[in-house]
Amino acid sequence: MKRYKEILLELAGRKPAGKSVFNKKLNGFPVLITKEKNEFVVYIDGDRLDSFKSQREAEQSAQKVTKALK
Repeated sequence: MKRYKEILLELAGRKPAGKSVFNKKLNGFPVLITKEKNEFVVYIDGDRLDSFKSQREAEQSAQKVTKALK
């Protein structure tokens, strides 16, 4: 049975908030980009990567990271 602390660690960073603007698979990894307030946040395989000022920067970063992970 999982402990409460383990469950919290699993859920940390996995709750995308805001409106989804990009939701595709890149190089076999599911990528989600959401618009939160004044920034675009990138989630790769459910984990939060980083936030960016434009959607184009977010997509380019996601492509670089998934390429490196492959």
